[in-house]
Amino acid sequence: MDIDEALGLIREIPDYPKPGIRFQDITPLLANAEAFAAITSRFASFAPSGTLVAGIEARGFIFASAVAHELASGFIPIRKAGKLPHVTISESYGLEYGSDVLEIHIDAISPGASVLLIDDVLATGGTIAAAIELIKRSGANVAHVLALLEIDGLPGRENLQQRYPDIEVTSLTIA
Repeated sequence: MDIDEALGLIREIPDYPKPGIRFQDITPLLANAEAFAAITSRFASFAPSGTLVAGIEARGFIFASAVAHELASGFIPIRKAGKLPHVTISESYGLEYGSDVLEIHIDAISPGASVLLIDDVLATGGTIAAAIELIKRSGANVAHVLALLEIDGLPGRENLQQRYPDIEVTSLTIA
């Protein structure tokens, strides 16, 4: 299956979870083995040799762990506050209606490591920016940011490029 066919399985759910939102449901893509493999292989193609793979909770975990497996690399979970059992560092970020906090284990990434950062959606860029900050505070470098889809009309890409001009951002589709 090619990438366009795989991405074509994403379905839009209008007015979910509230009126005016066009939710992008990736579950049909995940349920199709060929589509999931095509996406995972495409994401893996962006990773330089020796790259670790980090995923943002929760749907970013799905793709990042599969990519780490394909690359025979390590996987780093970036989680919401209070979900990791060991000593963590945290980074707060703004949301449309408030704020939230992401965390990473303090020893999750070795200084100088190269990290491929994956999330499912690029919207305003706040969540991804917080994850980049955690990776940088760990002493590592973000090699590339990947998102399955980017929300058209929101400034996520621009916000990330302005704040991190040296980090390439790739989305497989725009919704």
